[in-house]
Amino acid sequence: MYNRDPIVLNRDCEAVLVPMADKVIIPKDTEVMIAQDLGGSYTVYVNGSLARIAGKDADALGLEPVEPPTLPEEASDEEIEELAWDQMRTCFDPEIPINIVDLGLVYECAISSLPEGRKQLDIKMTLTAPGCGMGGILVQDVKEKVEAIPAVEVANVELVFDPPWNQNMMSEAAKLQTGMF
Repeated sequence: MYNRDPIVLNRDCEAVLVPMADKVIIPKDTEVMIAQDLGGSYTVYVNGSLARIAGKDADALGLEPVEPPTLPEEASDEEIEELAWDQMRTCFDPEIPINIVDLGLVYECAISSLPEGRKQLDIKMTLTAPGCGMGGILVQDVKEKVEAIPAVEVANVELVFDPPWNQNMMSEAAKLQTGMF
């Protein structure tokens, strides 16, 4: 759990405004307060707005960055795919404290082999609403977190809207957490 005390940024820090998804630089010495710290990224209150700070910039908040995922050297496709799903479970909409897998937003994760033993993952995902301004940010978050897996060369993440998302796609845990179960 995070501390609700204000934090003063110790350096300029790139962030994304929520829900507009506009990229901004929050200047050094700006006071922020963490609203959500799930999946290695941080949603912060800053000057009356919400902004998302990527995990790679945790040091600007005085925090330790998240360790990258690891795999055994001769990992099977099943182990790689399992780790990909685990990585996607660290992706959160900045406004919803439930990971995108439990929300039912990831429809497919297919693995294929590339030369030299590297892997390609093709992922299809959706959004809770087609007009969500954070869609591009969530897609990029999935891509970066899956490509951090040592055996993965590339993750192609496609945003689809068929079938349309609905609340029945949520896991039982997500429904329980939101009071829908």
